[in-house]
Amino acid sequence: MDKGDMQADVIVVGAGPAGSSTAHYLAVAGLSVLLLEKSAFPRDKICGDGLTPRAVAELVRMGVDTGGWARNTGLRAIGGGHTIELPWPETASLPNFGLACPRRELDATLAAKAQGSGAVLRENVTVTGPLLHERSGRVVGVEAKSRETGRDRLVFKAPVVVDAGGVSARLATSLGRNKAINRPMGVAYRTYFHSPRSADTVMESHLELWDGKPGESDLMPGYGWIFPLAGGIVNVGLGSLSSTAKATGLDYRAMFKAWMANVPPEWGFTEENQVGKLRGAALPMAFNRKPHYANGLLLVGDAGGMVSPFNGEGIAYALQAGRLAADAIAQAHSRPTIIAKDRALAAYPAAMREELGGYYSLGRAFARLIERPQIMHLCVAYGLPRPTLMRLVMRLLSDCYDRRGGDWMDRLVSALAKAVPKA
Repeated sequence: MDKGDMQADVIVVGAGPAGSSTAHYLAVAGLSVLLLEKSAFPRDKICGDGLTPRAVAELVRMGVDTGGWARNTGLRAIGGGHTIELPWPETASLPNFGLACPRRELDATLAAKAQGSGAVLRENVTVTGPLLHERSGRVVGVEAKSRETGRDRLVFKAPVVVDAGGVSARLATSLGRNKAINRPMGVAYRTYFHSPRSADTVMESHLELWDGKPGESDLMPGYGWIFPLAGGIVNVGLGSLSSTAKATGLDYRAMFKAWMANVPPEWGFTEENQVGKLRGAALPMAFNRKPHYANGLLLVGDAGGMVSPFNGEGIAYALQAGRLAADAIAQAHSRPTIIAKDRALAAYPAAMREELGGYYSLGRAFARLIERPQIMHLCVAYGLPRPTLMRLVMRLLSDCYDRRGGDWMDRLVSALAKAVPKA
């Protein structure tokens, strides 16, 4: 068979955290896996680069070497004239620390992990569409083109295909799986600075952004962050949250400039210290694209709208989705008939819904509440001075709680997530 045309047990489209996690677990299970990436590593992705304890727990499961990555002990929240610093909670299921690593390094590390486990990685390969079974319409592979070889039509065949292609989810959308307009959508812009703030040991969140002097000007919608990285660098960005997928119409570059005009000069957030341009990306939230499995195609990570409406975190859920998807695919691989295989594959969306459906429904309510700056201001002004309340809120917003057992805060958040309809 020509090098450009390959067959495997599973094709994974996209080698971000979701795709590499899926490929890793599939390869460990003994399946032949073809991992297709449109770029070449190392390559950049728009992200805050922060890894919550839930993301760290998934990296630990994968056996990823995180030595040299910046470690943080908690979160500092600033707003309403108040500052509160909260350590990551002590739980049975999660570590009590977070990490920060630029996506350029993180994604390359995860792709290498998948390769080391046995997956075949093909870089500079852009998937152009699905390969469908003529009579059933089932996805049985993909068509692609290679920038490396110059071939404009490659055929890759597999009985199961995974779309891990990010927010655009081109494979899924080509089959009519479009985003739901009534689900939340976030937007994030970030850049990097050389700064003494890189020595900080906590992730910092600015819950209020002012278009002029703080407290004497207008509040801008959204929030800002400062995440310390290794090597004297910090990731600095801002984001906004909308309860629907409609465009916000906000000028994020102007908002970022206004915020930077208010930060202390000793932080060094200047043009001279800036590393790279200010760049932005959309954050698809709360399962905004479904079904997560049908007709031979699974969606993982951003392709399935798996970003949290509470905090814009996507990496933890991308890694988790890859793990659960791989388990369902491995089980399906052992089944003798298409009907039996589909029954096994249907366990994947059921597992994702059980794990995150209620939590994301709470997040949708949260998005409707805080998308208005005035409401956000009231929540910050009255909430931040109350440490016990903020510890509870932190567990909810960061998803740092034990799903089973735990203390009264864990049990309360779990009860709330179970009480609402699943997303």
